[in-house]
Amino acid sequence: MPVSVLREIQDEMLCYPGAGASIMEISHRDKLFVDVLHDAEATIRQLLNVNDDYSVMFMQGGATLQFSAIPANLLRGSGKRAQYVLTGSWGKKAIKEAKKEGDVDVLFDAAETNYDRLPAELACPADAAYMYYCSNETIQGVQFQDEPSCPDSVPLVSDASSDFLCRPLDINKYGLLYACAQKNAGPAGVSVVIMRKDLIEKADPNIPGYLHFKNHHDNDSEWNTPPTFAIYALGKVARWLRDDMGGLEKMEAINREKSQQLYSVIDTSNGFYRGHAQPECRSLMNVTFNLPSDELTAKFISEAADHKLSALKGHRSVGGIRASIYNAMPREGVDALASFMTDFASKNS
Repeated sequence: MPVSVLREIQDEMLCYPGAGASIMEISHRDKLFVDVLHDAEATIRQLLNVNDDYSVMFMQGGATLQFSAIPANLLRGSGKRAQYVLTGSWGKKAIKEAKKEGDVDVLFDAAETNYDRLPAELACPADAAYMYYCSNETIQGVQFQDEPSCPDSVPLVSDASSDFLCRPLDINKYGLLYACAQKNAGPAGVSVVIMRKDLIEKADPNIPGYLHFKNHHDNDSEWNTPPTFAIYALGKVARWLRDDMGGLEKMEAINREKSQQLYSVIDTSNGFYRGHAQPECRSLMNVTFNLPSDELTAKFISEAADHKLSALKGHRSVGGIRASIYNAMPREGVDALASFMTDFASKNS
């Protein structure tokens, strides 16, 4: 999270202005918190140009709950088939849960190349219940640069958990877009669900209550006690993006500069570093790469820690290194990693 946001939270931790208590102590139905919730929603709407055709809901359960909630609302009892684009680990988990609710087709599966690429084109049936994709796969480090093509008659659904608010997007292309905040937009505990209102009314009313999007929409995200602190922090991050960073266009430009700095080191290392993702599919958020051997990888991680560079070990399914450079990662951190990578390659190649 941005240091300035953490400091602001620190200043308000013991006593939220006007409350006489911490934000974690006041009721979720207190007007002060309701104002916090509404401000967070309004700022997200402003950043993404979300119009009144869409509901913005704050939920709990992370992406894991959405894996079940989306097919429960959009697939169960529809008589249609859901279409999934499989580009990494999170898409795989989503498909597993969707199959419990109805028929699922996998339009594209990059398993043969260990999920290092995205589809060149897709042929989604016009009568599909919806088409689902994960915009950024954190483990493999692949990211859609634009929305995949989808018939106008089919709701496009996106798991944007790890690149939410990293760049502008056209929300009008989506039937539903969701993001658990903890990757790029706030602390763990809250998920943002942006859903076209006409889709909310189509769900089977007998699905479990918390999975039913209509309950959250009709009750202003307070069908049950919401994650108050996480919503409060998310709102501050959204305001930081709007007021301090100047909006998502400027945030995207910074993110591209940061990621390109690391990819440049990889590309000019004469093969010492090997990027996992194909160049045209590379993520702005998660830079994944491998070294020539497991021994060098272990040495890289150990020596990086000596330089106060941490959390670099890649996921076991991909191996190597993963540098996560989310919005709040300062340029200085990327500079330090790029410098270390260059020096390590020169000494060990």
